[in-house]
Parts: sequence; structure tokens; C-alpha cells
Amino acid sequence: MTTTHNTPVETRRAPTREKILEVKDLRVHYKTPGGDVIAVNGISFHLYKGETLGLVGESGCGKSTATAGILRLVQPPGRIVGGQVLLNGTDLVQLDEQELRKLRWTEASLIPQGAMNSLNPVLKVSDQIADGILAHEPKISKAQLKERILELLNMVGLPGRTYDLFPHELSGGMKQRVCIAMGIALGPSLVIADEPTSALDVVVQRVVAQTLLDVKDKLGVSMILIGHDMGLQAQLVDRIAVMYAGNIVEIAPVKSIFEEPLHPYTQLLINSIPSIKERKPLKVTEGLTHDLRTPPPGCIFQFRCPEVMEQCRQVVPPLRELRPEHFVACHLYE
Repeated sequence: MTTTHNTPVETRRAPTREKILEVKDLRVHYKTPGGDVIAVNGISFHLYKGETLGLVGESGCGKSTATAGILRLVQPPGRIVGGQVLLNGTDLVQLDEQELRKLRWTEASLIPQGAMNSLNPVLKVSDQIADGILAHEPKISKAQLKERILELLNMVGLPGRTYDLFPHELSGGMKQRVCIAMGIALGPSLVIADEPTSALDVVVQRVVAQTLLDVKDKLGVSMILIGHDMGLQAQLVDRIAVMYAGNIVEIAPVKSIFEEPLHPYTQLLINSIPSIKERKPLKVTEGLTHDLRTPPPGCIFQFRCPEVMEQCRQVVPPLRELRPEHFVACHLYE
């Protein structure tokens, strides 16, 4: 089966900042009786030290699968079929399970989507945070462990009494901040937050978002923030990567992408944000995503694109840099 994909990103100049993460042509498929579902189709991007990168797109576009591929957490029938994930120069795709265990939490960690389903309901908060720490630091004393946990809770804005509470005694926002504390417990250089505010009301969303920003600033971690709320992303990230049907179609600094989005899909996403300044009809993307088992020849957005041309139906647009750090995969700019 022939697949389409983004051409790996090539910059025209030497980087001026240190890259902590480089994803090169990453591919993740899910095996089905009707053929492989191409969930992640050869994506390439990088993350700078201390930077927050937003990964956005509609539900089912491959955001969470991409990050599961980065952390080698893809579950059967899913599998990584190609690509490299270089974290501080180490290719995670090539590591065995024992090497991955040493790296997870210490170098790379995940703040999962849906804290209510991620925490064990029969264990206290302190026991759940301690579990990860003890797995990597078995010789730590009880006093040191308790002090570390209390420090983590304080860092994410939770009172000390949270130490002895069970998950059912916490609000949704408090549960999410416990997950953040667990994610940063061992000082990783990379933290991936998978839609950490999706199940929360707007007030609590702001609290959790501010907690993520505070943690990033205090620890100097690099972060990938997954979501579909473009308004929230605008407030939190430094750059945005837009995904559609397993492909990255645009990557740019947040200011650049909101002032002048180049890809038609990015334009539709931004136009869907409600305005508090004026009344305007909600723009909806027409059509349906193609069958992910059989990508069409040419551009993967062709069936829903208002600007589609004949070339789009035949040739895959490469991801090209049109402005400094602003990449787009679209024939409109050739």
C-alpha cells in the first residue's frame, strides 16, 4: 500500500538554540483486518530547550498517538513502523524496555489525559507519587521521600494535607495537579501534557494552565502541550504544530501562526474560535476525513480544502519553510 507523508523538515540555516528533542519521519500504524490504519504518517519536528510546543488538531488527527510514539507507549495492535526520536541525542526507538524504564520519568514524562482515570482510587496521593520516585531511587529514606512529595505538592499549588488524601477527596483540578506533580517528580527534561485541561471548566482550566507555566519556568523543562483549543494554546505555547490525519501541515511561532496562518486547515481552526468582540457565524469545515487506511494521492486535506487545485490531487506538498521558523505543507505558496 502506498502512503503519503510529510517530507522531513529541512531548515536553511544553522539552529541558534539547543534542540532537546528531534522527531524524524515518525510513523505509527494500527493493524486491522481491513489493513493498517495510518495514525501518524511520517511527522518531523524539533523542540528547543526550555520551549513549549503546542500540538493541535481535531479529535482523531493523531496527536496523542504521536506522543505515545515519542515515549514508546504505543499499545498493540499499534506499532512504530519507522522514524527516529532523538532525546538529548539518544534514539528512543532503538532502546530496549529496560533502558526505556530508566529513561521514563527521569528524562521524559507524561501528564496523562483525564486525571480522574489515571489515579488509582484505592491509594493515597502520597503513595502514588512515591511509587515513581521509589522505582528510580529505591534507597531514598522515608523522611526524604515525604519531604520531596510535600515539596512537589507545594510546587503545583496544593496544600500539604493533600498528602494523606485519596483521589475521590479531590476536585478535578486538584487531581490534574497531582498528575503534574507526578510528571515532574524526578526532574525530567521533557514533559508531555496530553490535553491536561480537557475535562475541566474554564476557571479550573486557567488554574491548571498557570500551574504548567509555573512548573516550566521553575524547572526549565521543555514541554509538548497537546490540545484542540486554539485559544488556550495561544496563551501557553511558544510554537504550534498543526496536525491533520496523521500529518503535520504547519509549524510556526505562536504569534506568526495567529497573525498569518498559511495552511487552509489552520485558517479554519483559528476562524472557529468564538469572538467576544463581534458576532459572526461559526465557520465549519465541510466534508469528512478520508479513510486512514487508504490515504489519497496528493494532499491529505484535499477533500475538505476550500482552496483545492488539480495539483493538490496528485502531488504531496512538502513541509517547506516560507518564513523564519514558519513551515507549511501547501501548494498555494509554490
